[in-house]
Amino acid sequence: MHEHTPPRDGMPRRRILAAGLGTGVAAAVAATGAPTASALPAAGTAADTASLDTAAASAGRAPGAAWFAEPPRSVRPRFRWWWPDGLVDPDEIAREIDQIADAGFGGVEIAAVHHSVSDKSVLDTAHRGWGSRSWRDGVEAALRRAVRRGLTVDLTLGPSWPTAVPGVTPDDEAAVQELAHGRVSVAGGTTYQGPVPAPVHAPASGVTGQTLLAVQAARVNTANSTRKETGLDLATVQDLTATVTGGALTWTAPGDGDWVLISYWRRGSAQQPESGPHSAPAAYVVDHFSPAGTAAVTDYWERNLLTPAIRKLLKAAGGAFFEDSVELETDGLVWTPKLPEAFAKDHGRPLLPYLPALILDNSNQVFAFEAQETRQIRHDFWETVSHLFNRHHVTALRDWAHSLGMQLRAQPYGLQTDAIATAAILDTAEGESLGFKNLDDYRCLAGGRDMAGHTVLSCEAGAYNGSAYSTTWDRFLRTMGGAYAAGVNQTVVHGFSYATVPGAAWPGFAAFSPYNGAPGYGESWGPRQPTWGHLPDIAGYLGRVHRVLQAGTVRADVAVFRQTGYTATGIGASWFTATGVPLGWTHQFLSGPLLDLPSATVRDGRLAPDGPAYKALFVEGDFFYSSTPTLALADARRLLALAERGLPVVLLGAFDQALTPGVPAGDETGTLRAVLARLLALPHVTLVADKTAVGDALTGLGVTPDVRYAASSTLLNAHRVTDDADFYYLVNGKHAETVKPAVAAIDHDVTLRRTGRGTAVPYLLDAWTGEAVRLARYTQDGDAFTVRVTLQPGESMIVALGRPGLFGDRHGNRPYVLATDADEALFTDRGPAVRTTTAGTFTTRLSRGRPVTTKVREVPLPITPASWRLEVEDWLPGTSATRTEKVRRTVDLDTLLPWSRIPGLADSAGVGRYRTTVTLPDGWDASHGARLELGQVSDTARVTVNGTPAPPVDRLHPVVDIGPHLRRGRNVIEIEVATPLVNRLRVARPEVFGSTARQDHGLVGPVRLVPYVQTVVD
Repeated sequence: MHEHTPPRDGMPRRRILAAGLGTGVAAAVAATGAPTASALPAAGTAADTASLDTAAASAGRAPGAAWFAEPPRSVRPRFRWWWPDGLVDPDEIAREIDQIADAGFGGVEIAAVHHSVSDKSVLDTAHRGWGSRSWRDGVEAALRRAVRRGLTVDLTLGPSWPTAVPGVTPDDEAAVQELAHGRVSVAGGTTYQGPVPAPVHAPASGVTGQTLLAVQAARVNTANSTRKETGLDLATVQDLTATVTGGALTWTAPGDGDWVLISYWRRGSAQQPESGPHSAPAAYVVDHFSPAGTAAVTDYWERNLLTPAIRKLLKAAGGAFFEDSVELETDGLVWTPKLPEAFAKDHGRPLLPYLPALILDNSNQVFAFEAQETRQIRHDFWETVSHLFNRHHVTALRDWAHSLGMQLRAQPYGLQTDAIATAAILDTAEGESLGFKNLDDYRCLAGGRDMAGHTVLSCEAGAYNGSAYSTTWDRFLRTMGGAYAAGVNQTVVHGFSYATVPGAAWPGFAAFSPYNGAPGYGESWGPRQPTWGHLPDIAGYLGRVHRVLQAGTVRADVAVFRQTGYTATGIGASWFTATGVPLGWTHQFLSGPLLDLPSATVRDGRLAPDGPAYKALFVEGDFFYSSTPTLALADARRLLALAERGLPVVLLGAFDQALTPGVPAGDETGTLRAVLARLLALPHVTLVADKTAVGDALTGLGVTPDVRYAASSTLLNAHRVTDDADFYYLVNGKHAETVKPAVAAIDHDVTLRRTGRGTAVPYLLDAWTGEAVRLARYTQDGDAFTVRVTLQPGESMIVALGRPGLFGDRHGNRPYVLATDADEALFTDRGPAVRTTTAGTFTTRLSRGRPVTTKVREVPLPITPASWRLEVEDWLPGTSATRTEKVRRTVDLDTLLPWSRIPGLADSAGVGRYRTTVTLPDGWDASHGARLELGQVSDTARVTVNGTPAPPVDRLHPVVDIGPHLRRGRNVIEIEVATPLVNRLRVARPEVFGSTARQDHGLVGPVRLVPYVQTVVD
């Protein structure tokens, strides 16, 4: 999580589970006294999320409607579960697992987070800290109940973040380290005599020693200076380390200009995990670039945490170990003792002469050489850091997790490392809705996932700053809609707090609220929230979206090559991000290491032909270095080999004059340009000088997107392919939530490509209701299906192109509707039919036969209920932090208003039940139906008609078809609305929430019942 906590210098400087249950379930459960495996509810495995019911697919049968309607636990959303370290009660832990399971969620991630607790002494860290006996008992209780309920439990590698464990001290080899610098200016021709320059920042508290790494001198060159950096001449760098005696040196500067003496000190940074202490002894962040740092983590777990009972339970209900974003805080440069040795091995040259261009002071560069030299040096340094991080930290932790039957899930960003490559190593890479600036940040991680053949890209979702107890689910769904289109297919909701801690106020302990005296990040979901009773509807929707987006393999149109594989930067791709995506194009980002993966082959003009099956590769200048056209020689050779096998390639910029991203060796630049000359000479490789020409270049190479529409649109899409179907997830969203103007409703034709073989028909999969129905209106031209897409802002839909009979439909080869001037076409048991909300004569053109004329003489007019009875269950603080008093209030309304404008309810929060009666005419029969439009409603809602529950309400388009539940004469409609708690908290806890504006919650409408008449046209 990227949350803006000031580091110790007061300046903010943060950059903003694939597997199901493991093997050995029966043995683990038997050993722990839990029910036998045969008695457990089906929880799913990684295999069942990767394809459409393997058994059914192999037998050539349709998977059945339940495959979509009833997603297993393995694909359902999960909660980030915040514990106050080990201050937990096992019975309460078991209750909370039950609450989460009953709400329809699939798992939890146990995390020690308590930023809201200002008096840490109440946590009793000495006895009940993270990793203590009580913490282990809590974990064991969670795992035991999770086995019974079919949930998956993930565990963070340490308390809070970054990864840290007790027993490591700031001076230890295993602790995170920094390289600090000192400096002294020396005029040309003068002599410096004195101590080695001390670091510009004193060591952090707890650091007792520091080691001098080197002392250098360099001549100042103002021509190389920038606004923040002092320019130096690389050729003048001198190593004076050997002249240091007793901590002092004597040196005379040459007379040709001003000089600077620079000292480099290696020391621990003494960073502790956020909002500590969490344990006794205190935990310190480990070195993320050395075997020693990783060994400190794994050894601590092996010696202190993995009891025999927990080991067995992890095999039954364990999912993944989790690591949050890599937020290493230092006044200097992140460091590890073996970095110079690793750099020399990677690049064939020593690191120390380049240190001036690398040193940092509070995240700011201090010195610079000539611009190109500086870029190349910094590239090489961070490439080595990335290699060390991926080798000694990520790969080592992943392999250790596998030895325990677990996986590794992590947010692989926060430093200038290749997060795209890291995503390919992880079992599950994770992004976050708070720190990611736009959808391209997710597309970076998706490229690593898909090239490595993994299935899941997770998202820490819903952490909105300052929105505790005022977050609505429609906001959450708008956020996730675009993320799903960019590759996310697992949601870890932020979050679910443990019930209470000493001193907590109503409605209970919340990990991030209050935060510095104000509402904090995200929500503390759970029974404390009035909307909790409606959560199964939300969980079902998310689970069905995940089910589809984890099925089979992904398809993306274009791979965008990124020389520097950072993410969480907000930097996108030329043409594609701004122009291509609004036209239906999809893209992902690749970095150099991904071209070494087994999937990096070409067949039939596709890169990674078994998925993601990119149709083309796009290469442009390095956005992170002034868009310089660069390619590493090894990467250029790989691209040439791929293009020679038939992969179309488009390059943007002066790649005929390309440079190496790092410091070139010998005539490496000349060799690079010779390789690129061969690449550019190939007939299916195009070089363009302007980004506006990219689209035409792709067209000229015969490359088109799988999703097409006539004009630019806010529609976003994701495409997955199984043996049975092409699945298209479509959402009306935008590249970044903060971009204006707001998204408007869309209504236009969309053409989808079928990639499979055999006869196909389109299906509409409703993720809210779980229904999968044949689309009755479309046109087909070969493998292209054109359907009408009408979506409100944030609203999504799923279309599947598969064989007749998929999902159990029985419409076979019946004719379908090509066009109609009625409102809607649909399949019924009697054949295709049309619906209309107005009387008139309508013409329908079918796929075979003559046009059909339908005359509808009369349709009842829309009904706006004239009055409502509102029964409110008003939630108020009870006698303890976790007790809620619920007071019932009844109001009669002639006009729907938000609660904030209803006398007596202005500061209320809770659950309201609106009841009204509508009378339908005597002519109402089976051909009639109606949709109920709710209008503005906040937050969640459920509808009941004549005592029968209607289908779940789409939060982003609250219109419900209640036709099957209506009858002639009198009908009773009830709409149950649950609100966030913030209006009540404004008055119950004004010291925290008093500055929050009163929210307009409740049913505001307008509410309309819109009748329709349905007529068969076949």
